[in-house]
Amino acid sequence: MLRCVEITATVVGPMHGKSFHNLHWQKKLELSVDCFVCERTGRTTTLVWGAERGICSADEERGPHFAPVRISAFDYTIKAQELALRVVVDYWWAPFHDEKRDQPALPLVQEPWARLGLGYSCRQHEKSGERSIQTNLVRPSTLSCEHCGAVVATSRDVLGIRLLV
Repeated sequence: MLRCVEITATVVGPMHGKSFHNLHWQKKLELSVDCFVCERTGRTTTLVWGAERGICSADEERGPHFAPVRISAFDYTIKAQELALRVVVDYWWAPFHDEKRDQPALPLVQEPWARLGLGYSCRQHEKSGERSIQTNLVRPSTLSCEHCGAVVATSRDVLGIRLLV
């Protein structure tokens, strides 16, 4: 079955002025899904916008493998001090039983987890940097520039993750 998951996120930060770091969403993410290929539940899967498939982390015995999952929509908006993102992920899912954890697979894992990347440019040091937000951070979470220490963004709300179909 084809399943679709929508992930939404918002961060706030200086979009102009002295602390401006040209903050932007990176076009890659990590998402926890149940993988019918390796028949394991709650696998961290890495996705890149434009790629036809993702990479499942699998487990120590099998190692990473390609997975039938991709980013089908990647939309962002900038308004005032806010940078918002909406990502839709399509993935193939089939029922199975995870023998190692003795639990059934679900179309959307019990406690969905996602990590989204943010990129920025430090004008003071003329270098770029990366930070990320994820579902299990304590909020509010402040992201600082690794070069000058200025706050580049704050994540106030947990990421939204919902099954569309």
